[in-house]
Amino acid sequence: MTTRRTDRATPAAAADAATFAQALETASGPAALSPSSHNCQPWGLGRAVSAAARRTAADLTGTEADEYLVLALDRERELTALAAHAVEMEVSCGVYWRILLRGLAAQGWSAAAVRVLDGGAGPGTASGPGGGPSFGAGWPSAWTPLCVVALRPAPPSGERTADLYETALARRTHRGPYGRQPVAPALLRDLEAPGPPGAGTHPVHLRHLTRRSDLRAFAAFVARHAGRDFGHRAAWRETHSFVRRDTADAAARGDGFTLEQLFGPMARPRRTAMRLALAPTTMHLLGKAGYHRVLAAGLADIVRRTPAVVTMGFAGQAPTRAEQLEGGARLADYWWRATGHGLSLHPISIVLQHDDLRGRLERELSLPGRTFFVSRVGVAGSPAPRSHRREDAGVHVSF
Repeated sequence: MTTRRTDRATPAAAADAATFAQALETASGPAALSPSSHNCQPWGLGRAVSAAARRTAADLTGTEADEYLVLALDRERELTALAAHAVEMEVSCGVYWRILLRGLAAQGWSAAAVRVLDGGAGPGTASGPGGGPSFGAGWPSAWTPLCVVALRPAPPSGERTADLYETALARRTHRGPYGRQPVAPALLRDLEAPGPPGAGTHPVHLRHLTRRSDLRAFAAFVARHAGRDFGHRAAWRETHSFVRRDTADAAARGDGFTLEQLFGPMARPRRTAMRLALAPTTMHLLGKAGYHRVLAAGLADIVRRTPAVVTMGFAGQAPTRAEQLEGGARLADYWWRATGHGLSLHPISIVLQHDDLRGRLERELSLPGRTFFVSRVGVAGSPAPRSHRREDAGVHVSF
């Protein structure tokens, strides 16, 4: 854990800080296991400990509090090949943020005030690079601050931190076949219910596709259009940079995904052939022969045999940062609840990453607002491989 304390703490303050430090370390465990696009883990977390940083955080939140945390987007880890990735990255950060705050609330640290940063420094605060608030020399230069929270001791929320961690470990992205049995309507209604208090105030449109006609229509859409991402040279080059050679490579790097996570178990000859076929140069050449359509058809077949698909959307077509972070919070609560019910998810974000395709999907399926998440939902036939995490995924920077 990186610490850069520059102020002197009294013994009492040091004891309080140690108590919060332990709570933060515990909460960071399940938060670090949050899902993200390509398993890129684009979040950063800062704890204000110097007098100057605490003053800035207090000015931004308008609240004097015991502790301040800052959520950031790590620009060295974000996806940038497509414009739509900007929304995906902030939604991913919102998922992480929600799970972190739930973990802290479970240990008796409640949010007294939250300030979402839209790029302006705010009244009474110095401006940093890009017009955002300045948090001083200890703040990583590659981090864009997204949100500040002021925290105070409070009665624990009632959730058990052990349960939070166990659910985080059980939560997997499962890309394999799901059972054909329908998801019980009562279970779907439970998943559609609003999240626990603190999830946010901006509405998120949530819809489940369960009728065979809707599922066939969505599968047909995937078959027609999902190949574009495979054939988009910049997007596929970026995606391929997260494909890891094997489990050992994924564990060493702590991010991305293996071929087995994408296509299931395979023998070494097939793995070698797939590695060659998916290389950006080879993919470009094979694309001339329609290989990207073959991959799209395979994905559509998996979708067609899925009992349910969930969609989530913002109210408007130009979501604010606050809406994107709260969309991530809604997604975190949904995935959390689904995992508790023994369900798996497999995001099909490939149909949302080009604005014209997303708009067409919204029209064809009558989806309100701007759709930011589409996923298969069902009971997986076998356990999914674990996604690895980078060593510093649960580490925060003190500034």
